[in-house]
Amino acid sequence: MPTPVTAIYPGTFDPITNGHTDLIHRATRLFSRVIVAVAANPGKDPMFSAAERVELARLVFADVEKVEVVGFNNLLVDFAAQQNAGVILRGLRAVSDFEFEFQLAGMNRKLAPALETLFMVPAEPYAYLSSKIVREIASLGGNVADFVHPKVKAALADRLALKS
Repeated sequence: MPTPVTAIYPGTFDPITNGHTDLIHRATRLFSRVIVAVAANPGKDPMFSAAERVELARLVFADVEKVEVVGFNNLLVDFAAQQNAGVILRGLRAVSDFEFEFQLAGMNRKLAPALETLFMVPAEPYAYLSSKIVREIASLGGNVADFVHPKVKAALADRLALKS
């Protein structure tokens, strides 16, 4: 039997999309535990606070046994060590993502040589999907039901109603 391995899937998840959830569900087939690591990342000026993004991800994965959602605001390699994670998961939607992700993977390897980075490609229906696009569609009154969990759609609608 293979050794249990914990993977971390870090991101801002503002908001978490069906592309993220697809990758996470697929990762549960590969790893004994998948931690959705919600980065505080205030520099990105997120629509939802870190606590709200953690709560939304927890709602989305409430019934998935191998998934744990945790917020963090420190260096990813340090957080991975705290969680006993052996793998960082990253999604690659397009070739344009590769250069930045390659740089991050190289730096993480320099900082924590035992920590591996695994790139996963989204399922075809989500190859174009990003949180930024979902926020933009929602803010312009478009229907995001095909792109996010129903609870995330409701949270977007509530947030946008407050800004009106």
